[in-house]
Amino acid sequence: MFSKILIANRGEIACRVIKTARRMGIATVAVFSDADRDALHVEMADEAVHIGPPAAAQSYLLIDRIVAACKQTGAQAVHPGYGFLSERAAFPEALAAEGIVFIGPNPRAIEAMGDKIESKKAAAAARVSTVPGNLGVIETPEDAVRVAEEIGFPVMIKASAGGGGKGMRIAYSASDVAEGFRASKSEAKSSFGDDRVFIEKFIVNPRHIEIQVLGDKHGNVIYLGERECSIQRRNQKVVEEAPSPLLDEATRRAMGEQSVALAKAVGYDSAGTVEFVAGQDKSFYFLEMNTRLQVEHPVTELVTGIDLVEQMIRVAAGEKLSISQSDVRLDGWAVESRIYAEDPYRNFLPSIGRLTTYRPPAESTEDGITVRNDTGVTEGGEISLHYDPMIAKLVTHGPTRLAAIEAQGAALDAFAIDGIQHNVPFLAALMEHPRWREGRLSTGFIAEEFPDGFAPRKAEGEVADTIVAIAAQIDWLVMERRRLISNQLRKGAATKERLRTVLLDGEATSVETSADGDVVIVRTLDEAGRETAIRRVVTSWRPGEPVWSGEIDGVAVSAQVRRRRGAYGYDIAHRGVAVYARVHGGRIAELLAMMPEKAVPDTSKHLLCPMPGLVVSIAVEEGQEVKVGETLAVVEAMKMENVLRAERDGTVHKVHVKAGHSLAVDAVILEFV
Repeated sequence: MFSKILIANRGEIACRVIKTARRMGIATVAVFSDADRDALHVEMADEAVHIGPPAAAQSYLLIDRIVAACKQTGAQAVHPGYGFLSERAAFPEALAAEGIVFIGPNPRAIEAMGDKIESKKAAAAARVSTVPGNLGVIETPEDAVRVAEEIGFPVMIKASAGGGGKGMRIAYSASDVAEGFRASKSEAKSSFGDDRVFIEKFIVNPRHIEIQVLGDKHGNVIYLGERECSIQRRNQKVVEEAPSPLLDEATRRAMGEQSVALAKAVGYDSAGTVEFVAGQDKSFYFLEMNTRLQVEHPVTELVTGIDLVEQMIRVAAGEKLSISQSDVRLDGWAVESRIYAEDPYRNFLPSIGRLTTYRPPAESTEDGITVRNDTGVTEGGEISLHYDPMIAKLVTHGPTRLAAIEAQGAALDAFAIDGIQHNVPFLAALMEHPRWREGRLSTGFIAEEFPDGFAPRKAEGEVADTIVAIAAQIDWLVMERRRLISNQLRKGAATKERLRTVLLDGEATSVETSADGDVVIVRTLDEAGRETAIRRVVTSWRPGEPVWSGEIDGVAVSAQVRRRRGAYGYDIAHRGVAVYARVHGGRIAELLAMMPEKAVPDTSKHLLCPMPGLVVSIAVEEGQEVKVGETLAVVEAMKMENVLRAERDGTVHKVHVKAGHSLAVDAVILEFV
């Protein structure tokens, strides 16, 4: 077994590998760019080596820098994580030339499966079901349109060396193909250094299901069940689960056996994932094989009890698999949410900046529920423009799918992040969505269920009652503290019941609050002053803490609580509902409800940059007339190109920026007459 390994990656996956290596008694070496000098993975590792500037092309993607770091520290093996160099055959070849072991598959398997075009040919030869399409490299937009018309719309344009949703576009018409072809090639070039793309049929209303395989260097290959990754946005996975609510045992076995056959055909000898597109009728077609550890591997680990990173290390060291196919059992259900630095209220645009607050829920295993948080950041750390915007992966496991979902919703309520925008509100709302909870999924789920973008759920029913109780308890606590500070109340003295009005975004609820020791009693009243409900609230929360945790009628509850600056009241978020809560005496509440709303400034004559990014191109000139839907500019952020289109007809008055300019959020790009 190795005594020291180097992790050729950053962020949460580097931290994840370090945890297992530490448990196995293996010393670790981290590598870091200028941007990651103070990163968590650098702090966790036993040693760390600087490898270059922030841009990945000048640091994490330079093979010679990684090899030099291994030689400098005496690392015997390298774990590549995912992304960066993990699927480049040249990397393990360069390591082998220096006598360093690659903790991953052999270069031949990477070459055979890492190229999407060649992998489909190999899959067809291994009698794996494949999607209809054109496996040749497309050279020009005209060729792309011709091929797409031959296959029939809709089609998927995909980067041959792609992954993570980059270099992928769905096209429903010839014009979509021409624009998607250019964008896919550009993203593929910047992300993978390879601009080859191909086109295949896009399966309507599909589900994304993948099989985890594990092989050793002695010819043994097994499959560890499936993961469903259908909740996606722009081809980027957002929520994953294991097992899939679609599959039955027969379909699972068929997909698993085909995956093993493909892995054996290419001599696969590590952890890998065979991805399929599945129809609602349980038909399935091979998409690609990822010759690396997947982002979503924790859900498989939780339902199988197998540490995939440990298995990769042992296989790389030459050990035989200690697990046979008959040993694999799927126990319970696991759900993973990817916590991203992005603004769900602005079409999920990337957000960068410093994490002024980062308080994830505590990791635990109790009462049959496991909460796990894989992360690579700490409070005070910075989310950089240079890398993927993922902050953490929150994973929950329970005996049933609904139990895992309920645990995920509760954990999201306890996840406090400030300083940047993030997608926790969206994920919390998703966990409450009826279609998600019923398992009626497809890769179009987000586009279909949130066609106009995301907005918080309305406060109603049980969730509204819970938020009212929390707001009333906070009000009681704050008022008692004020009276103690001003010497109006002796500590421990009895207090009278108080009539208050709770305003949730202007919606008024009358309550009567009192205390019984540490318990705050909240009675809800109707318009006639009659009691309609009573809630007993217990908490150790104190003002300033970002997460309110306690019990309401004996049930554990968490909510994110922020004091609103310059105003009296709190922003409270619970189960995907986010409201501005204020509690006042009756007359004050009546007056506040009549206060006019501040008018939103008119920006209809400006094209604003929706995220911090780099201008790739400007598609219009001053004086040019544009129609709704026309491309105005392309801005790149987090290695993804974002096409900004005209929202109405108009004439361009002034262009403020040029290609190559770096822009802040809401920077003016164009003005219209």
